[in-house]
Amino acid sequence: MLVVEDDIALASILERGLVEDGYAVDLAHKVVDARHLATTHDYDVVVLDLGLPDGNGLDLCRALRDEGFTVPVLMLTARDSLSDKVSGLDAGADDYLTKPFDYPELAARLRALLRRPSTATTPMLEVGDLRLESASRRVWKGAVTVPLTSREFSLLEFLMMRPGHVVSRTDLLEHVWDANYDGLSNVVDVHIANLRRKLGGSASSGEVSIETVRGAGYRLAPMEAA
Repeated sequence: MLVVEDDIALASILERGLVEDGYAVDLAHKVVDARHLATTHDYDVVVLDLGLPDGNGLDLCRALRDEGFTVPVLMLTARDSLSDKVSGLDAGADDYLTKPFDYPELAARLRALLRRPSTATTPMLEVGDLRLESASRRVWKGAVTVPLTSREFSLLEFLMMRPGHVVSRTDLLEHVWDANYDGLSNVVDVHIANLRRKLGGSASSGEVSIETVRGAGYRLAPMEAA
């Protein structure tokens, strides 16, 4: 998730709440940084302030939409007139929340945006006998529900979106944690080990596994090919 907000204190509060809710969050305080992140990373949703020190969030949203950016955008602003809301929606925003606001309302609006069908997202991912539903954040192995933590879910989702492809630890750190994560990369190994334990399985038909590709990263592949 990308949060574009020039108020450092508010941005920190949003980041803390969203991380506690299981999201990986990147912060941008200027239009130039937001544009760079939005065009170089894959996000599920963008929280966008209108008044930024080097430009206008409306112009940024409109420009991204013109370039084919389809990720849901929730605009945050102190401007609460009807004309401001209309301008925001016409610029390509999917929702509009005025300041001050309560965090639970923001979180609920983000969940609603993430539940919406989108040309940029797949409502249900299926790889072998695994099924993952992004909107409800649920995973099934065959007919059995697999309980996962928020981080485990995000890791599996990222791998299932790239079946058969090698995904590096760096990619996983940047997309499942955030672009500025400065922890040790073995946190990925620990979460992958937990995922493998929870998914279990054998080399029967339809089974998949998370394969370690030495020196490169991980790959979600059929067990018979792993």
